[in-house]
Amino acid sequence: MSRVGSMPIEIPQGVRVEMDDTGQIVVTGPKGELSRRLRREMTVEVEEGQIRVSRPSDEREHRALHGLTRSLLANMVIGVTEGFEKRLEIQGVGYRAEEAGASLTLRLGYSHDVIYEPPEGIELSVETNTIVIVRGADKQVVGQVAAEIRALRRVEPYKGKGIRYLGEHVRTKPGKAAKVGADLGG
Repeated sequence: MSRVGSMPIEIPQGVRVEMDDTGQIVVTGPKGELSRRLRREMTVEVEEGQIRVSRPSDEREHRALHGLTRSLLANMVIGVTEGFEKRLEIQGVGYRAEEAGASLTLRLGYSHDVIYEPPEGIELSVETNTIVIVRGADKQVVGQVAAEIRALRRVEPYKGKGIRYLGEHVRTKPGKAAKVGADLGG
C-alpha cells in the first residue's frame, strides 16, 4: 500500500471541499479557491473532516497515481489555508527590484528595466530592494512564477551575479588564469 496515498488529509476549520461526477474537485478556504480535475480511476471520499484517496488495483500506474492524487489534494488544502511562498535573491552591483502596483520592475544590468506582470492569484512583494517574495495559493503556479523571474537573469558562474532562490548555493568557476613567467612582449 502506498505510504503517502493511504494517509488521510485533515480538512481544517473554514475549508470546504466539493466534488462532482466528472472528477472535478473544488477546495475553498480563507486564501482563495482552487480547483483541479482528478483522474477518474482514483476514488476520493470526503467524510468526517477528512479526505481519503483509494485506488482500484495494484497496477503500476494506479500505485503512482495514488500518492500523486493525495499530494495534489493536500497541497490544495494547505494552499487555501496557509498559502505558499518562494523567496528570490538578486545579487549584482546595481541590480534591484521595485514594486509597481501588482507588477514588479527589475533592474538587471540590461539597457532597460524588465517589468514582470504576475498571473492572477499571485502576489509579488519586495522585502528589501534585493529580495523578492512570490506568494499564492497554488503551489505549482508559485513555483512557475519564481522560475520565470529567476530566468530573467540567470546566475552567471564567474561572479555569481543574477537572480537565485534565497539560500541557493551557486558554484563559481575560476576565471582565466594568466601564465606565470610568460613572455608578455609582442
